[in-house]
Amino acid sequence: MAACESNRHRVDDGVMMLRVLALSLTLFTGFAQATVLQRPITLDTGSGELFGSLLLPKSDTPVPVVLIISGSGPTDRDGNNPDGGRNDSLKRLAWVLAKHNIASVRYDKRGVAASLAATPDERNLSVEAYVADAQAWGHKLKTDPRFGKLILLGHSEGALIASLAAPNIDAAAVISLSGSARPIDQVLRQQLSNRLPPPLMLRSNELLDSLKAGHTDDNVPPQLQVIFRPSVQPYLISLFRQDPAAAFAKLKMPALIIQGSNDIQVGVGDAKALKAAKPDAELALIEGMNHVMRIVPNDVKRQLASYKDPQLPLAAELGARILEFIDGLRTR
Repeated sequence: MAACESNRHRVDDGVMMLRVLALSLTLFTGFAQATVLQRPITLDTGSGELFGSLLLPKSDTPVPVVLIISGSGPTDRDGNNPDGGRNDSLKRLAWVLAKHNIASVRYDKRGVAASLAATPDERNLSVEAYVADAQAWGHKLKTDPRFGKLILLGHSEGALIASLAAPNIDAAAVISLSGSARPIDQVLRQQLSNRLPPPLMLRSNELLDSLKAGHTDDNVPPQLQVIFRPSVQPYLISLFRQDPAAAFAKLKMPALIIQGSNDIQVGVGDAKALKAAKPDAELALIEGMNHVMRIVPNDVKRQLASYKDPQLPLAAELGARILEFIDGLRTR
């Protein structure tokens, strides 16, 4: 029995490697060069206008559409962050989809980049507002006759937003890409414990405790301002109320969890916890992939450099897994 199981896994791995190779050749040679309409798209939320980018392959029939939701902080529609560098991760992912006859919309969240005017003061940002915006985008796309099934894809913190938004717009599926299973205050505690000296870690834990309890704290040391500045604390309070694994467990539609083994921000343990919360979800662990979807060694300097290198190719298996998942929705 064990030998049969081992053989089956080898066959499955071999099939996946062939698919990855085929996708790599497709992207390299430009095979299936679909004519793609690329244009701006906007959403009037009633409390500010949001700006995004639409990639729409030419098709005589409705095509699946992926709403791509970016991660935390001032991360824009392309996956770039003025504090973390330009890597174009979400932009490149959108083009992988477009070349395989899948439309996408990616957008600047309110308070970010072109959508800054929708909420110029970060004191007024909240998870609830981000979820409402994702739902509004979803309703807009579902009423457009050019689109078929709606899939929500969230990267990092965007995975939480996707999980919270999907049920109320009857999305066909959810893709969690580098999404945490733990409440984000727990993630921050772990990340900071590896980087801060004891006195700052003590103060950081006090701030996290206060925010988790729903209270702001203006006594923030200069070294911690980038994370805990008073103006961002209302948003953190709204974020710390959320339980990503619980939100994911409530999803009734098909879901895909994708996690890289060399991600220095979110771990494989989070992906496995999401899988445990929703056992019928598919789980794809990509060896060597980091948080910005590149194959990068587990070396801090090379990891950080990849956050600022838009020329690095996306992990080929990432595209293969997403395309296989979306293709499978047609039979569900």
